[in-house]
Amino acid sequence: VQLQASGGGLVQPGGSLRLSCKVSEVNLNYYAMAWFRQAPGKEREGISCISFSTDSTRYADSVKGRFTISEDIGENMVYLQMNNLRPEDTAVYYCATDLDRYCDEVPNTSGPFPYFWGQGTQVTVSS
Repeated sequence: VQLQASGGGLVQPGGSLRLSCKVSEVNLNYYAMAWFRQAPGKEREGISCISFSTDSTRYADSVKGRFTISEDIGENMVYLQMNNLRPEDTAVYYCATDLDRYCDEVPNTSGPFPYFWGQGTQVTVSS
């Protein structure tokens, strides 16, 4: 499994960014994908997941209505469109998969399967 996130950067409050995750060795037709983030001094937080096979998406309350997860099966890509960004969205963002097909709840690391992680991309929201 190889996951490579990109698209982070510095943006002003209220601005937008789109994160991309290049996925290798994962069948996106079957397995769910997730985005997590980790702010300095805080635990890694699951913010969204998507499953093509179960036609489901989930969002943490902190990003619901502002962030949209999507994927391009043919290109093996997963995206996170982030709008109306706030300073509290500042974090390193990671794409991940636990090789489970389900996206029934906001992703978290306490499930039965370990996550595979990409290298992360820094998002900084500041004026």
